[in-house]
Amino acid sequence: MKKLIAFISIAALLSIGFSNFVYAQDTTANDTTTVVKQDSTAKDTTAVAATTPAATTPQPKSFHQVLKEEFIQGGPTFMGVILLTFIFGLAIAIERILYLTLASINSKKLLKDVETALGNNDVEGAREVCRNTRGPVAAIFAEGLNRYDNGLEDVEKSIISYGSVVTGRLENGVSWISLFIALAPMLGFMGTVIGMIQAFNNIAVAGEISPAVVASGIKVALLTTVFGLIVAVVLQVFYNYIISKIDSLVSDMEDTSIAFIDIVAKHYKK
Repeated sequence: MKKLIAFISIAALLSIGFSNFVYAQDTTANDTTTVVKQDSTAKDTTAVAATTPAATTPQPKSFHQVLKEEFIQGGPTFMGVILLTFIFGLAIAIERILYLTLASINSKKLLKDVETALGNNDVEGAREVCRNTRGPVAAIFAEGLNRYDNGLEDVEKSIISYGSVVTGRLENGVSWISLFIALAPMLGFMGTVIGMIQAFNNIAVAGEISPAVVASGIKVALLTTVFGLIVAVVLQVFYNYIISKIDSLVSDMEDTSIAFIDIVAKHYKK
């Protein structure tokens, strides 16, 4: 189920990114065609334009359009790698958030149902309650009840051992998000360094330092760093939220496990 969610998320993000890239390319091509048509029309209406200048007001660009244009200017090599870093990191973050959200349950209600079943000396009923409840807390309780006939000591040991396993499952994939957080700005800085080298090469070929050559080269070089930092900031927000959800679930598991052991000890019958 987790792999399916991750695959769907990655496919959706890749589709969105590809469609935006194609749309940006089409927009650029349409703009070029429009400019050519305007030049042809201008040649036919030179006299009119000289006597009556057209007053044109430039339309303000939206943030989405500016972002796409700047992304294309940054170059496909490093900007594409940074985009893939963002897509995979975001896909893992979404999968973890969905998994952790589904893992959250009403632990007090589960404890009450288990205590009611054990109070009626219905161990199998308590196991059925845990099996029909999703989440790591119910899985730990079910593991403990499976050792109910072996004694309280085995119940406690199984809860501790399986609790470590469940905690590892909650933290699965989080290290990849931290890797992408560190990787995105590093790729941006690498693109900036390579862009600066190319800018100096252009200066060497031109034989002089002109503002046009220097400014354009440095702008393209710095765009990779900007996008790398944006990706790192966005993924960092998701990472901190996921860590807080994991800490909350682990704390809930520890508290409810202690209460569960007390309930089992209270109603245990040899």
